[in-house]
Amino acid sequence: MSPHLQTLLQSLPGNPGVYQFYDELANLLYVGKAKNLKKRVTSYFNRDQHENNKTTILVKKIVDIKFIIVDTELDALILENSLIKKHQPRYNVLLKDDKTYPWICIKDEQFPRVYDTRTMIKDGSEYFGPFPSGRMMHIVLDLIHKLYPLRNCNLHLSPENIQKKKFKVCLEYHIGNCKGPCEGLQTEEEYDNSILQIRNIVKGNVSTAIRQMKELMNRHSGNLEFEQAQQLKEKIELLHKYQSKSTVVSSDIDNADIFSIITDEKNGYVNYLKVMNGAIIQGHTIELKKKLEESPEELLTLAIAELRLRFSSNAKEIIVPFAPELKFEGAEYTVPQRGDKHHLLQLSKRNLEYYRKEKERQESLVDPDRHSKRVMQQMMKDLRLKEEPRHIECFDNSNTQGSWPVAAMTVFKEGKPSKKDYRHFNIKTVEGPDDYASMEEVIYRRYKRVLDEKLPLPQLIVVDGGKGQLSSAVSVLEKLGLMGKVGIIGIAKKLEEIYYPNDSLPLYLDKKSESLRIIQQIRDEAHRFGITHHRKKREKGTIKTELTLIPGISDKTAQKLLQKFISVKRIKQAKEEELADVVGLHKAKKIAAHFQPANSGNSG
Repeated sequence: MSPHLQTLLQSLPGNPGVYQFYDELANLLYVGKAKNLKKRVTSYFNRDQHENNKTTILVKKIVDIKFIIVDTELDALILENSLIKKHQPRYNVLLKDDKTYPWICIKDEQFPRVYDTRTMIKDGSEYFGPFPSGRMMHIVLDLIHKLYPLRNCNLHLSPENIQKKKFKVCLEYHIGNCKGPCEGLQTEEEYDNSILQIRNIVKGNVSTAIRQMKELMNRHSGNLEFEQAQQLKEKIELLHKYQSKSTVVSSDIDNADIFSIITDEKNGYVNYLKVMNGAIIQGHTIELKKKLEESPEELLTLAIAELRLRFSSNAKEIIVPFAPELKFEGAEYTVPQRGDKHHLLQLSKRNLEYYRKEKERQESLVDPDRHSKRVMQQMMKDLRLKEEPRHIECFDNSNTQGSWPVAAMTVFKEGKPSKKDYRHFNIKTVEGPDDYASMEEVIYRRYKRVLDEKLPLPQLIVVDGGKGQLSSAVSVLEKLGLMGKVGIIGIAKKLEEIYYPNDSLPLYLDKKSESLRIIQQIRDEAHRFGITHHRKKREKGTIKTELTLIPGISDKTAQKLLQKFISVKRIKQAKEEELADVVGLHKAKKIAAHFQPANSGNSG
């Protein structure tokens, strides 16, 4: 460590704050937050090797450290988030959110316009959103325009300009879409009251807008102003209809933020739902790209800070799958185990799963190689393999109480079936139903041939069965000198347990994991392929015992007869002339003589 860094570390304060690491070219490498700057930053330099290799590399590159002291750890988180978004340092979590989402803007002006935009300008205007799609935003905007006639011109409607009668009403006034504030036909107080109700609607406070309209409707009705009262009644019905389309949760949940998270090796995904007055009014998902194997807690904390800031949320309740250490001022965490709040958390997680699957589907369509590489890397990690299983071979035995024993081998390459490489095996050395001995024979025959013909070895062998079948396969690989050169696992059907050589405890993969799905798929393919071959062999064996034992009747002739007569029973009952139409008179006489010896001499 350089003298400069040693001096910096000694002078670090114990306050909350943000630290920044720089390399020798003054490039910003990393931004981090700390409850105690001295303890956190010093911890990077107290060990020669970190658990994460990237952190070790990062520390070696640091030549300068800068820091900013703040009042609280929450302030540090907000500042950290701001600096990361501004500078995007190489070793920080990358918050991926490339879309420009639509917002509803209430313009900062007299007689404010209300319109949609995808660009936020810091001019004092209010922005509500972002909406996950333009369609959702236009549903809300259409409702607003049906309820409240507003201007859509960009005239400067100052009191002086209106008083001087600078403007004239346009077509929008004459068709009822505007009340003509440009000519003073609508007061600013009345217009601002509409804006107040619009603000409540876009915030999700539909009930407040309905209550205000009902009060005004009753006032008009009391004054015998029935036309105005009827107009308000129709607007209230529109609001009720809009409210019924929201995802209603529970009226007890008044104002809450819901966050769920799932992570994989490289990314974190966080879903945000906003609940107001018992209805979900917003939903948003962001992706965070890991740089230093950040924990789910770190990612969730960062996402909560980012999304609450982005959506200007002041919800006092934050519903989460686990409570991060960092508290947000004026808000409390809830970790529900049951009830409506737990249901909301599960709904949020389902949104995440859908988002990730859709992203993977798009990725596989746009860049199949990249998708395949990601899946292979995940399988290598999940199955504890030394290399990516780009070539997998799976084995399954099939027999009926020891009769016609066969085995099947299916092959997956890059996570997909390679049907041209599938193989059938007729068991030759095993008598009776012995799965273990059959597995030994098949594994030996397959990999003895691979070695003799110098064929490529798979990276993974999958054996359909538990510890017994796996042990049989392992013993053969040891004889052939292949143990350690290729990975091998067994999969037991009942609980989808994954077994490893010399390990009595099984591995249980996540039921929704892609790794387990591929293992199940290749196993099911082996079972299907083996059963099909076994059925054909059994049928052929049945034909042989009934038809091909007749002298001069081949397998081909037997198949012809079965295609015509469907079953051996019908062949037995057929007349010689009927048989002759299919196989000729000479063979027909032999068949008739075999099945109907008493009558064969009387035919023809």
